[in-house]
Amino acid sequence: MTLELGPDDKRMRLRYAGTCRLCGESLEAGTDAVYERGTRTVRCVQCPTAGETAAPGSGTAGASARREYERRKQDREQRIRAAHPKLGGLILALSDDPQSTQAWAQGAIGEELLAQRLTDLPDTFRVLHDRRIAGTRANIDHIAVGPTGVWVIDAKRYKNKRPVLHVEGGVIRPRTEHLRIGGRDGSKLIEGVRAQVERIAAALDDREVPVAGALCFLEADWPLSGGSFTVDGIHILWPRLLVKRVTEAAPQTVDVDTIHARLAKAFPAA
Repeated sequence: MTLELGPDDKRMRLRYAGTCRLCGESLEAGTDAVYERGTRTVRCVQCPTAGETAAPGSGTAGASARREYERRKQDREQRIRAAHPKLGGLILALSDDPQSTQAWAQGAIGEELLAQRLTDLPDTFRVLHDRRIAGTRANIDHIAVGPTGVWVIDAKRYKNKRPVLHVEGGVIRPRTEHLRIGGRDGSKLIEGVRAQVERIAAALDDREVPVAGALCFLEADWPLSGGSFTVDGIHILWPRLLVKRVTEAAPQTVDVDTIHARLAKAFPAA
């Protein structure tokens, strides 16, 4: 079936190989396809799955971050080979991708690892991975829906760095709490999750369904005891404790399948 082109769609011959967002079919370089600017993804011109009605898929953890990493890596390779036709291969072999590119690969790995840990949740939970936020370039790493409500989870792979709660004031001045990771301010991470929680709550528009946010740090330098905390209502913790916290929170009256379907529609796979 052929889908009509949207305002952000462009029919073109692919410069690089890709994968159809809808059916997962591999698309070779030079293939006539549709490029979706909003999500920077591609799809078949005539996709066999277009228009089908199916249960909402969970998505692929880290998919959008991995695509961005591959795009940046390929762009760098093309630039170097074009500038140095004879030595391009040697330059690439002897140099690493810039940190800004490697960060996308590390982010994808973190999301993939956390998705694997979330399989430990009971079968009463439904999980969505790598969901697009309409009108932005941002995504939500993971959304878990279960008897304890909706959990918005942001995966962060900060190897050997310790997340700590930094407290100021409390006697004369008002008490303020901040997240610091390896000595650096992490306030923007808290703000990001808070914004995601608000978007999820707005999409549900149901005060009876609690929506919680969590920043989950993988491979961080967590202490042997304690270590987890909250900042502005956002849980700061590690993967194993995340599963425990999500599972053991106070049970709510939640229609899990209905909420899962609504969120899958409101936040499509990135």
